[in-house]
Amino acid sequence: MSYMVLGLAIGVIFLYFIRSFLARTKSFAPLPPGPRPKPIIGNLWDLPPQGTRDWLHWLKHKDLYGPVSSVTVFGQTIIILNEARLAYELLEKRSAIHSSRPSCTFAHMAGYGDIMTILEYSERLRTTRKVAHQQIGSNKAISRFSHIQDAEVCRYLLRMLRDPGNWLEHIKKETGAVILKITYGYTVEPHGRDPLVDLAEDAVGKFSLAMVPGAWLVDSIPILRHLPSWAPGGGCTRAAEGFQTAARNLGNVPYAFTKQQMTQGSNVPSIISYYLESENIQPGSEEEHLVKWATATLYGGGADTTVSTMMCFFLTMALYPHVQRKAQEEIDRVVGATRLPGFEDRGNLPYIDALLKEALRWHPIVPMGVAHMAMEDDMLEGYRIPKGAAILSNIWAFTHDPNEYHDPMTFKPERFLSDNGHTPERDPHLLAFGFGRRVCPGRNLADSNLWLTIARTLAAFNIAKPIRDGKEVDIQPEFQAGLISHPEPFDVDIKLRSAGHHELILAGEKQYPWEESHAEELRRAIAVL
Repeated sequence: MSYMVLGLAIGVIFLYFIRSFLARTKSFAPLPPGPRPKPIIGNLWDLPPQGTRDWLHWLKHKDLYGPVSSVTVFGQTIIILNEARLAYELLEKRSAIHSSRPSCTFAHMAGYGDIMTILEYSERLRTTRKVAHQQIGSNKAISRFSHIQDAEVCRYLLRMLRDPGNWLEHIKKETGAVILKITYGYTVEPHGRDPLVDLAEDAVGKFSLAMVPGAWLVDSIPILRHLPSWAPGGGCTRAAEGFQTAARNLGNVPYAFTKQQMTQGSNVPSIISYYLESENIQPGSEEEHLVKWATATLYGGGADTTVSTMMCFFLTMALYPHVQRKAQEEIDRVVGATRLPGFEDRGNLPYIDALLKEALRWHPIVPMGVAHMAMEDDMLEGYRIPKGAAILSNIWAFTHDPNEYHDPMTFKPERFLSDNGHTPERDPHLLAFGFGRRVCPGRNLADSNLWLTIARTLAAFNIAKPIRDGKEVDIQPEFQAGLISHPEPFDVDIKLRSAGHHELILAGEKQYPWEESHAEELRRAIAVL
């Protein structure tokens, strides 16, 4: 027995020294390589200038320093990952210690501190994600909203038929209509501009700007948040004050609308009404606060991202007409000319599925992802990842890695098909929606809505480069900076494919008559806030 106790003691001491050695190894290991920092400010001048496409800025690090690099700004370490395997290693396999968020000081100042996207890894985050997952976290969960998607895509086609020149506004109206109906039971203005769609679009656009890594000095020097807006150096405070109304409106206005509708007994079933009816949530409680901002996150995470991908779809159909023809040939062969594609056809339309994947790959929704934060010291390929470091994943670089995707700058849906013994390339769904415990909770809803909209658009319309003075106008694909990146504005020519498709679109109006909007009820809800 004494030998056993002695052996156990020696084993414990041995493990202690091994752990101590590993801890010292981590603390003395070098940071990933990067540009030489300057005294005090570190690599402040090595950050992407405001308005720069940051994914291209950080991609230069791969050639200069390798697939993992780092910079420091006023003592804050930023790790840049330019290969997908490293993101999987840290953010998937080791998600237990790399699932928090950096402080995002400016976003908090701007009023977005309760958006799920930027919550630190905590019980509040887990509860908020649980709310989202229960409602739209699986294909089974979102299938109960299929009729809403079906109706709004039909209405989108009608708008496109009558006014094809405003195709972008029709996309925004459709995506907003789907998410607002599902989340709040809100019906948008059928033909004109809708106040809640406009409100939410403004708030999400400001959130995207607030979250650009390195764009706001206060994120690197948090003490600047205490400077008044009128003081020298108070530029971040002034900018944040300009964002706060939009943030408050995103959280409060649609939620107040649903509560008012429930009080009047006229509400449409929605995620908010479900929780308020079944969970006995008290006004002003922490539970109400969590539900309010979880649902605001669903809108922010679903509407603007879907618009970005749909814009890329229209852009690529004009740039790659042979892809469009191949997709339409598949729809005509499988679905025929007597109806439009539906969710029941998805399994029989592999090229349409591949086309959606390629749209997600060709220009990812969030090219630099949303920064993670290391909650413990860690190591990666011999380099130190210090506790508190921000970790940036260059998703654009992942989806344009020539070792993963052949001819990555070209739009080629067939890369995801297994025809003629070809091995499909990596599904970009595994990259475009984030990693680990911070993966987008609304990805299934976004995917289903994108698929149905793309399939029906291809079935009914031809998309081409515009004609001006009898000549085809070329389109150059350029993309805006921001957390959620959209193509720069461009024009396309949209024409109906046939008289038969005209009749199919009109049949959708009979199946789903236009509904009276809730805009007036929304204004009354705003009045009592």
